[in-house]
Amino acid sequence: MTDTQFLQALESCTLPAADFGHRNHVRAAYLYLSRFSFGAAIDAMCGTLKRYVAHLGRAERYHETVTIAFMTLVNAHRRESAEPWEEFIARNPQLLDAKLLGYYYSEATLSGATARRRFVLERRPGGNAAA
Repeated sequence: MTDTQFLQALESCTLPAADFGHRNHVRAAYLYLSRFSFGAAIDAMCGTLKRYVAHLGRAERYHETVTIAFMTLVNAHRRESAEPWEEFIARNPQLLDAKLLGYYYSEATLSGATARRRFVLERRPGGNAAA
């Protein structure tokens, strides 16, 4: 599936839930960041995810802090010039670690209702800032 087809399927809620694991969450973040400014990409990603999980009947799965924090990490690893998704992720395989945010957030924060509803910024003491 091309990047355009992937985003169209996600945005139209026709992408099967089984095809939207962590890797494709990161892919969507990368594609939105490649197409829009940082703020507009966050708006697009958050809106798309909220619609998608609501369509699946799983609106409670949406997590604002996880979404924005991963988008921030993806954006920090992007190059000035565009590169295809597969090249980007081959160069940044650490982004495929769904537990990567553990370097920046405590489990208590991420499991809290506040972090799920709105973005929370937390820097864990001893966390690895190089991730």
